[in-house]
Amino acid sequence: MIGNFEPKWIAWEITRRCNLACVHCRSSSGTEAGEHPDFSTEEAYRIIDDISSYAMPVVVLSGGEPLLRGDVFDIARYGTDRGLRMCLATNGTLVTAEICGKIKEAGIRMVSLSLDGASGRVHDDFRKQEGAFTGTINAAGLFRKHGIEFLVNSSFTRRNQEDIAAVYRLAKDLGAAAWYMFMIVPTGRGMDIMEELIPKEDYEEILEWHYQMEKNEDTMLVRPTCAPHYYRIVLQKQKEEGKKFERRSLKFSTGGSKGCIAGQMIALIDVDGNVLPCSYFPKAAGNIRVKSFRDIWEDSDLFRELRDFRKYRGRCGSCEYTHVCGGCRARAYAMCGDYLDEDPFCGHVPRRLNRQDR
Repeated sequence: MIGNFEPKWIAWEITRRCNLACVHCRSSSGTEAGEHPDFSTEEAYRIIDDISSYAMPVVVLSGGEPLLRGDVFDIARYGTDRGLRMCLATNGTLVTAEICGKIKEAGIRMVSLSLDGASGRVHDDFRKQEGAFTGTINAAGLFRKHGIEFLVNSSFTRRNQEDIAAVYRLAKDLGAAAWYMFMIVPTGRGMDIMEELIPKEDYEEILEWHYQMEKNEDTMLVRPTCAPHYYRIVLQKQKEEGKKFERRSLKFSTGGSKGCIAGQMIALIDVDGNVLPCSYFPKAAGNIRVKSFRDIWEDSDLFRELRDFRKYRGRCGSCEYTHVCGGCRARAYAMCGDYLDEDPFCGHVPRRLNRQDR
């Protein structure tokens, strides 16, 4: 491993095919593979061997919709047998009792479901498919029935931000082990809804709501995702209150004490073999068909730059919270064209800049 930067979590895009056409899809997935066909089962096994020879991260089989691959459970079983903690990310609409049996047989440890509204009207509009909400709720019921632990991922824009608190309550009622509130980073089809991004003023208010909610949440893990300045808010609030609150942990959680961990604790392998800093950062550090995962993780210029906070620019480069926040590198790249620039959705003015203005 390089320094303290150990790969703890890898999202793996095993297909770009999907049965939905969500407005925010980072991979612009569709029903056909197009220019990005699925790789073979044998190549999947080789990639698993490559990863497991170096580290033992959580590996999330993602997409697109991974259940569209006929060999998804063969891939999961192979990873399980190599000692990896295999997980599955699905939109839930294809889940059946038979699928639940295969999930358990493959040794999949956790499944994530996508839920972007507390009603069919909101969720189906976001997912661009009538009945998607019903499918997701049905999947949660099947997971409970078959004893499969699951978490809920929820993505938000102006389109559905009024549903945030209701979605949280629904995830809790469904029996989810965790709820991750994703603040959209505009990549893929998300670039087409730039005007729907939650403004930074609302962003701060939502994160403060999350802080208060999390203090009182004692049964379900809750984490804001792609919102690194939450960790700045936590420290500020704790200082104001003169006390700390204990945060619950989940055995496969990727966060807890640090904001942006792209290329520091996590990575994405896309269907073409490119290794990206995270799911929303469309710049490759290398390709696993050309180099080993270890070589890319330890030696790529991109990952090395992301780990060097002294290279950060703008307000992030001057900020006293850089080491706990870091700003969203993917959002800086998408909206500023420079992944080392400041996070444009953070309203905090660093103390150093404040002093200079006096």
